[in-house]
Amino acid sequence: MAKNISNKPFGGAISQFFLKDAPKDIRKVIGKAGKNDLIDPNYPYPTELDGDDYEDELEKLQIELVKMQSWARETGQRIVIVFEGRDAAGKGGAIARFSENLNPRFARNVALAKPSDTERSQWYFQRYIAHLPSAGEIVFFDRSWYNRAIVEHVFGFCDKDQRARFFAQVCEFEAMLVKDGIRLWKMWLTVSRAEQLRRFLDRESDPLKGWKLSQIDIDGLTKWDDYTKAIAQTMQRTHNATTPWTVVQSEDQKRARLTSIRAVLCALDYTGKDKKIALPPDPLLCGGPELLGITKA
Repeated sequence: MAKNISNKPFGGAISQFFLKDAPKDIRKVIGKAGKNDLIDPNYPYPTELDGDDYEDELEKLQIELVKMQSWARETGQRIVIVFEGRDAAGKGGAIARFSENLNPRFARNVALAKPSDTERSQWYFQRYIAHLPSAGEIVFFDRSWYNRAIVEHVFGFCDKDQRARFFAQVCEFEAMLVKDGIRLWKMWLTVSRAEQLRRFLDRESDPLKGWKLSQIDIDGLTKWDDYTKAIAQTMQRTHNATTPWTVVQSEDQKRARLTSIRAVLCALDYTGKDKKIALPPDPLLCGGPELLGITKA
């Protein structure tokens, strides 16, 4: 067994954590779960969405997304959709379903690496501004400026003054984008600790998914509570009427993807919109920070 583990990404660190350090209740629930079982008892549905139903709904929503992009091109809309959330919550998968049938010339995915020495010397928001959309463009941020509030804070990559300055500026920064005409969504995908660890284990054992793991994922395994505190602080300080957070339950990734798309489509009055398809998202799966148990500070 040790030999098998050592051949896995990062020397099988995920498996080692699961076997030795994960909370007993987490190990128990993962050990008992079938491949397609939903393991969070607080999730509002007992089973995953049926695959055929998912594909049928996704195809309809894809048609609506294409209509929306055509409208955005014709009217010069600038659209930004920020995807944040726990590691392995499904951000990349949700973005892929948004963009798979869009014209890639006018829909971009931005996933920035850690800042260079030059970027670290600049105003914090500067490198993100360079990726904002021009007229007719849709930009997806796979993680964003909120790195400073959460990941950088949890791992000590920024100091208290830098984080305080971020909070002092971020709401005004986002309000400026909106006032200038940018349509901005801040999506937070949430997943339970057990489901997150199960997805990490799946990535570790799958040669086609191992690239998704990073040292931050490994080091973050013991920092669940630190993340929880940082997330609560961030939501309390940056959720507002102008640029609210949209929280999506992503225990079932199929439902989360459909829900995320609906959250955007239902808010836009694009040409040819079918309101029977571009419905408001399920309130059991989509809402504000209250879905995370977070109330205003």
